[in-house]
Amino acid sequence: MNEDDTIRMYDLVGGDEKLRELVDRFYDLMDLESGFAELRAMHPPSLEISREKLYRFLSGWTGGPDLYTPQYGQAFLRARHLPFPIGTSARDQWLTCMLMAMQDLGFDEDKQDVLLQAFFKTADWMRNQAS
Repeated sequence: MNEDDTIRMYDLVGGDEKLRELVDRFYDLMDLESGFAELRAMHPPSLEISREKLYRFLSGWTGGPDLYTPQYGQAFLRARHLPFPIGTSARDQWLTCMLMAMQDLGFDEDKQDVLLQAFFKTADWMRNQAS
């Protein structure tokens, strides 16, 4: 992904306020929907820190302000997730949860498609289990 693509992604999401709403809805759904039980089990009982970390990470990842690195250091995304068994099922739960969050916030289908393609690349790269 080049710099122009990431800048457009931040703007595509709707900037800071909409990104925060997206992350909050994502975690609300993960916490409420039984179909995301495997994904939810990988998180601590309180999702407060997870919400903040994902929001900060996605801000920079989508081309907005780098909020993650000054607070937590380099993301080393895959290394930080190695303790968790992430297979195809967990990847798909994450993507489905994010899609539902986008739909709930009224993102149009074109916006969903662009964002999901980018999310898929990273989510698939995070897999460390065959299934």
